[in-house]
Amino acid sequence: MAGKNYYKILGIGRDASEKQVKQAYRRLARKYHPDVNPDNDATESKFKEINEAYEVLSDPGKRKRYDQFGDNWQYAQKFTHAGARGPFRGYERGGAPFNFDDLGNEGLGDIFGDIFQGFGTRGATGTKTRPKRKSVTDHPIDISLQEAFSGTTRVIEVNGQRLEVRIPSGVNNGSKIRVAPGATQAGEEIHLVISVKPDKDFERKGDDLHVEVPVPLVDAVLGGEVEVMSLKGKLALTIPPETQNGKAFRLANQGMPHMNGTGKGDLVARVRVVLPTNLTEEQRELFRELRSLSQ
Repeated sequence: MAGKNYYKILGIGRDASEKQVKQAYRRLARKYHPDVNPDNDATESKFKEINEAYEVLSDPGKRKRYDQFGDNWQYAQKFTHAGARGPFRGYERGGAPFNFDDLGNEGLGDIFGDIFQGFGTRGATGTKTRPKRKSVTDHPIDISLQEAFSGTTRVIEVNGQRLEVRIPSGVNNGSKIRVAPGATQAGEEIHLVISVKPDKDFERKGDDLHVEVPVPLVDAVLGGEVEVMSLKGKLALTIPPETQNGKAFRLANQGMPHMNGTGKGDLVARVRVVLPTNLTEEQRELFRELRSLSQ
């Protein structure tokens, strides 16, 4: 098979099932998506190849023609349709000579004009045709901070067609995720516009997360160990003696994933000293003694 080998591009065999085609596409799309590899022309070119291969191999009709005709599968479709309608059907070597007049009003200009329309060439009338621009649709998506941290999926509806779309980890407010071209029947280009809802525990600044850590007064004075919440679970933080209220501790690589796939931001834990309440008389006396010693 000359030219591009769509099976090789997706890394699958010619006998791959529809499920295997889809799985291979999703794996490669996540790896080579332009939003994950910004300003990388080579990766963007690879991503386009992957989408082109998937668009053909995920469609049973297109895949059958591609298996039969290779790179010329699109042109073969044109001639197959023309043959079903008129003089191409039943024409065999040694038969009656082919008469172009048999095409009637359709003519070669119409057939070949349709074939080459997408390339901006001139048809039989000499009028230059231009490829149609695909429409771009922005589709708003609301997700939680936890979903932005882990990545998630959504099912959206576009012109009556339901699509499952993948949202990568690390997205932020205003992030645009381009859905693979050809995902819809009409071929629209869809951009998912992400909105991350505020979280009650964490404040996001870039890819860093900020969280408040309540620390008992005794631990702030004498030192101790406290638990810190993170989006992966609880972490242990050692508090040194005489830690002041508002002191910030930076826990490396415990924040949001970077969208380019390399590393994470930090988790900034800010101390909030908690004063004791409902003291016993004995405890109050100890504080009085402490105050007298501090004077």
